Amino acid sequence: MNNWNDGYVFDIAYTYGYYPGMNPARLPLAFAFHGLRAPVVQTACELGFGQGLSTNFHAAASGTRWWGNDFNPMQAAFAQELAAASGSGAQLEDSSFSHFCRREDLPDFDFIALHGVWSWVSEENRAIIFDFIDRKLKPGGVLYISYNTQPGWSAFMPLRDLMVQHTQQAGNDEQALPTEARIDAALDFAARMFDADPVYAQANPFMRDRLKILQQQGRDYLAHEYFNRDWHAESFARMHQRLSQAGLQFACPAHYADHLDMANLTPAQRQFMQGVDDAVMQQSVRDFMVNQQFRRDYWVRDGQRLDERQRVQALALQSIVLLTEPDKVPLTIQNVASEITLNRLIYEPILQALSDYQPHTLVDLAASLAHRNLNLSQVLDSALMLIGTGHAAPLPAEPVELADDARAEIARRTRALNVHLLNKAAQSAPSAIEGGVGHLCSPVTGGGVAVDRIGQLFLLAYLEHGEQVDAWPALAWKHISAQGKKLVREGVRLEGEQENLGELATQAQLFARTRLPLLRALQVV
Repeated sequence: MNNWNDGYVFDIAYTYGYYPGMNPARLPLAFAFHGLRAPVVQTACELGFGQGLSTNFHAAASGTRWWGNDFNPMQAAFAQELAAASGSGAQLEDSSFSHFCRREDLPDFDFIALHGVWSWVSEENRAIIFDFIDRKLKPGGVLYISYNTQPGWSAFMPLRDLMVQHTQQAGNDEQALPTEARIDAALDFAARMFDADPVYAQANPFMRDRLKILQQQGRDYLAHEYFNRDWHAESFARMHQRLSQAGLQFACPAHYADHLDMANLTPAQRQFMQGVDDAVMQQSVRDFMVNQQFRRDYWVRDGQRLDERQRVQALALQSIVLLTEPDKVPLTIQNVASEITLNRLIYEPILQALSDYQPHTLVDLAASLAHRNLNLSQVLDSALMLIGTGHAAPLPAEPVELADDARAEIARRTRALNVHLLNKAAQSAPSAIEGGVGHLCSPVTGGGVAVDRIGQLFLLAYLEHGEQVDAWPALAWKHISAQGKKLVREGVRLEGEQENLGELATQAQLFARTRLPLLRALQVV
């Protein structure tokens, strides 16, 4: 290797994202839908965990033991801090793939996860990762892997390569600019090139809009997403060729919305797909149908198939819970090519049934809504859509033998982790706030729940003042103003203290009435 970071961006920290596809609790429903039995996940590993938010949530909120690595010391330190705060025992280290993947003391794993990493590392590191998966994934084990894919990236790749070339030249100057400044310069260079109306832009007119979107995005995100030295967009067929050599078979998409062809493909596209018999070719063709840019998939080693009776039973007994207040769930959604409207006669009764924020099995939902002429199949499709759009979550298939003290320990760990993150939201360190942690942990779902920073400050006030909602705005404003921040209402920045306190008072009342009951039900607080 030429240098310690092996061509990977290291002077800008990765974003504090939470990625639900890496939650093993989501396996049983997705697998059952595709006629497969999901494994019981006792040991899990994330390679290249970034800030480690997903790994720490999944370790704290379940009985699964987690391991993982990230080469960036700052990111690994943050992940280790979260693990220590929760007491989950997650083994997270600052090390390269070469070191971590060749450790002899690691267990075999039921679940291995890589989010985006495959697209951003060298071929040498890919070989190390592949060898690790081949050796360490158990029979019946699942690989979650997300990656940039063709054909969605085809038109953008030349522009990306040009911008990276520009940053590399700037980085070779004697007075080299930091990565963020070099990204700014590369984006400006590309915009000025487009002003000259190159034939490339004429042939790909949507690239102008794509460039405008890039200019508006955070540089920490862009640095890792586009400006690493190594960058690949791999076809599904090529990924299948690689992973089948390790005895893995494609199980199903990890993104729940991708299970529903009715919501993603036109009638003509679905009819064409029905004529494609080969499973690999079918996935490849589907990527063309939706112009796929980023795949999130589950692969399984020696997967066990369910017969139809077992499949229906497994689906019927799956439980889901809402993550969004019912009146805030949009019934108009944007799919890959158009806007679709969900059937109110189906979704409104389901949302009403879930509005108690308690877990409900799909069979119980169907039974309770039989008088509305809804059946299990309709409830199942609606559940997949709600999960896929982030408004609901499947519940972990809890082992029968999980003792009360184990459940109490999971609740204690998630509570400790959430309090730690709430205190982070009150601090002035930019790394913990801006761009920052927008989720908290739920022992009910085994994963993350979206809570923005204002909501986190209200929760911190709730822990200090309880139901005295009138006391919340002052505490929130103390932390916001200490960081030189002010609120924005309807696009207008609020300058005066009283204006800010008044807006916080309005938001606090709304939060206490709508969001807090849901977060309490999910045991986030």
